[in-house]
Amino acid sequence: MTSRDTILAAIRANQPDRLPLPEQFTFETTYPDLAAQFAEVLAFVGGQAVNVPDYAAIATYLRQTYADVLSIGTTIPELADVADLDLTLITVPHDLVGLNLAIIGGQLGVAENAAIWVDEQHIPSHFRAMPMITQYLAIIIREVDLVSNMHEAYRRIDVAATGFGTFISGPSKTADIEQSLVIGAHGARGLTVFILKE
Repeated sequence: MTSRDTILAAIRANQPDRLPLPEQFTFETTYPDLAAQFAEVLAFVGGQAVNVPDYAAIATYLRQTYADVLSIGTTIPELADVADLDLTLITVPHDLVGLNLAIIGGQLGVAENAAIWVDEQHIPSHFRAMPMITQYLAIIIREVDLVSNMHEAYRRIDVAATGFGTFISGPSKTADIEQSLVIGAHGARGLTVFILKE
C-alpha cells in the first residue's frame, strides 16, 4: 500500500456521518416600508428611485431630465412618445451602439439590495444589450412588485417560463482601479428606477 492509499483510507475511515440536506434554506426579512428601503439602498449603490403615480408622470420626468438627449429607446408602449429611436428597426445588438437612454420595465425589485429582475418579457432577446450598452438606464417597476429579500425574489421568478433574465442593481461601477470608485466603468453611467404606484 502506498502512502497515498494510506492517507485516502484514513480520510474515508474518519468521515463524519451524513446528514440530510435542509428541506428549505431561507429566511424572512421585514422592512416597515419596502419602497423606502429599496430607495435607500439604490442611492447607496449609485442609482436613484423616483416614486410616480402613473406613466404620464414618468414621461414628464424623462422629458425634463433628458431634454437634450438624443437616441432614446424604450420597450414600454406607454412611453413610446418619449423615444426617438424606433426599436422595430433594430435587428442586431450592434444597432444599439449609439443608445443614450434606455427605458425598460422590470418584473420585481428587491428591497435588501435594490436589485431589479429583468427578463425577456421586458427586454426581448435581440434587446438584451440595452441595459448594458446604454449611457443612462431607466427601469420601471410597480410598488406592489417589491419584495424584501432574494429568497422571496427567487420564489417568484420562473426562468422556465421567461428564459433569459438578469438582476440589475445600480449603474455600472468598479473600485478595482487604484481603489477608486468609478461609476459607468463598463455599462450605464446612471440608473433611475421609477416606482409606479398604480
